[in-house]
Amino acid sequence: MKRLLSIVLFLEDSLLVLLLSAMILLASSQILMRNAWDMGQFWIDPLLRLLVLWLGLLGAMAATRESRHISIDIVSHHLPPQVRAAVHLVTDLFAAAVCALLAYHAARFVLFEREDGTLLFLSIPAWVGELVLPIGFGIMALRFLLNGLLGHKENEEERP
Repeated sequence: MKRLLSIVLFLEDSLLVLLLSAMILLASSQILMRNAWDMGQFWIDPLLRLLVLWLGLLGAMAATRESRHISIDIVSHHLPPQVRAAVHLVTDLFAAAVCALLAYHAARFVLFEREDGTLLFLSIPAWVGELVLPIGFGIMALRFLLNGLLGHKENEEERP
């Protein structure tokens, strides 16, 4: 099970690196083509917008897997350990519920887009590019749920 988990995490990190590298190369080439030859590819700009969406959600997934997501925490550092654990449980379960709700509605949205037959660019269906929404929020919901039920890492107090 640990081996499978490490493979999934490696693939997730590799996809993040690949997407960021592709974005840098595509944006640089578009800028070069526009400035040097007064031309560009019409499909690069919408693809970059789509890649920003994918990169953002994959980054959020990576942040939740390590409990390094954005959180507003001004009180829990001053609470006793038992109360702090209860507060983390409640906040993680709430975040899991919100992400699960977002995943559900994102899945509905993707299904509607599939039924409508909307196209992004180069005849790519919009729903294919939007699949990251229900998948990303679903994985984040699962990770928040597991973090809440299994507890946080011991080195959590060391984080800024």
